[in-house]
Amino acid sequence: MRILLAEDNLDQLQPMQIALEQANHIVDSATDGATADWLLSTNTYDLLILDWMLPQISGIDLCRRYRQQGGGAPVLMITARGGLQDRIDGLDAGADDYLVKPVSLLELVARVRALGRRVPQWQGDILSLGDLYLHLHSLELERDNQRIKLSKREFQLLEYLLRHPHQVLSHNQLEQALWAVGSEPESNALPKLVRRLRSRLKPLGADSYIETIYGMGYRLSIPASQVQTPG
Repeated sequence: MRILLAEDNLDQLQPMQIALEQANHIVDSATDGATADWLLSTNTYDLLILDWMLPQISGIDLCRRYRQQGGGAPVLMITARGGLQDRIDGLDAGADDYLVKPVSLLELVARVRALGRRVPQWQGDILSLGDLYLHLHSLELERDNQRIKLSKREFQLLEYLLRHPHQVLSHNQLEQALWAVGSEPESNALPKLVRRLRSRLKPLGADSYIETIYGMGYRLSIPASQVQTPG
């Protein structure tokens, strides 16, 4: 998933970012609310992790503004304020979950994993489309009782496609989803990654699941020739 992590304490931000990246997420980080607000205005995120007490714009105000503007990604609030009324205020502002400092990295990753399950294609830590199954913990792809291991980048691309099935995703959308701010790819990086993923899908007979829509982008769907009809 593409995650926005906003935390003003670098001693806490850096371990959290490393833990999330080791769990195969793409993470943009901010140390103040204004930067986080700018990132929200220029990028699309699957999940927001916001510290309550950010400078310039607080995490709770960011969350409230994000919801008012129609943002629908899950929001995990992180704060040292663990009172009942504080939790109620955070949830009322639009947060989906709440984590009290000091943050356990294992719990953080588990909470993120739980919030990431909120897609129709999720099946017990597995994303699926038809008979294609992506195991989120092992980075393994399965079809017809065959399994292959994906690289981290191949996994990140396929995970994003599985979270947005049947949609035509532009080059810009995919580049924003797969590369963190400040690590923009070369112009041919995405096509090369798509070709690499297709080659990994070929032994499973699923390389045609990724369709190139010329002049527009890519789409993940089951080809009509492989759709089984009853009878």
